[in-house]
Amino acid sequence: MSKLFIVPTPVGNLGDITLRAIETLRSADLILAEDTRTSGVLLAHLDIKKPLQSYHKFNEHAATERVADMIAQGRTVALVSDAGTPGISDPGFMLVRECVERGIEVETLPGATALVPALVNSGLPCDRFCFEGFLPQKKGRKTAFERLSTETRTIVLYESPHRVIKTLEAIVEYFPHNPRVSVSREISKKFEQTVRGTASELLEYFSEHAPKGEFVIVIEGNKNGDKQSSDEEETEDKKGKRKKERQ
Repeated sequence: MSKLFIVPTPVGNLGDITLRAIETLRSADLILAEDTRTSGVLLAHLDIKKPLQSYHKFNEHAATERVADMIAQGRTVALVSDAGTPGISDPGFMLVRECVERGIEVETLPGATALVPALVNSGLPCDRFCFEGFLPQKKGRKTAFERLSTETRTIVLYESPHRVIKTLEAIVEYFPHNPRVSVSREISKKFEQTVRGTASELLEYFSEHAPKGEFVIVIEGNKNGDKQSSDEEETEDKKGKRKKERQ
């Protein structure tokens, strides 16, 4: 039966792939890969020889309909990203949506993703959290930090090494409670590391230790949250009333 399989791949150690993921890749008629060279290394390691085509953010608009047509005609397709679960800050959403709208069966396998290990390893509350992926680089970045500064849940971000310091600077600037932060890098790889402390402490640390690798930043939620904002608004209202009374 034709179907689209979403197959998570290791974020670091190749041993993290599941037996079910291996079986699915072996049974697929076609494997879509974010980077065929990267996925080629994994498939060679698993001794899987299947047709491999590229499916990435630069061609997904053009390729989505074509791939959905292939599945509708009876082919089984497996989608993988370079690392982790497709659709989580990686290509995949558009193809899943197209298949769902056409009534094509989609099956997503459980498996590797960087955000869950980083969250659990942070030591911060993980019963309720929000995942923001990569924040805007320029337009909307300030607004995003202002919005998140009142978030009561633990916040999880992805970040590239050359923006880690800028992100920590923004947390120090826009989060008045100087929250506890956990920064994990190179999850499941040889040089995996997690550094924990307040936002200001981690800014100092990474200012002295150049960020390298792929990063997940976990931020303590604002326990006051909207209440803090409401209290501030109430204070401003009272000030305004007293000013009018004096006039």
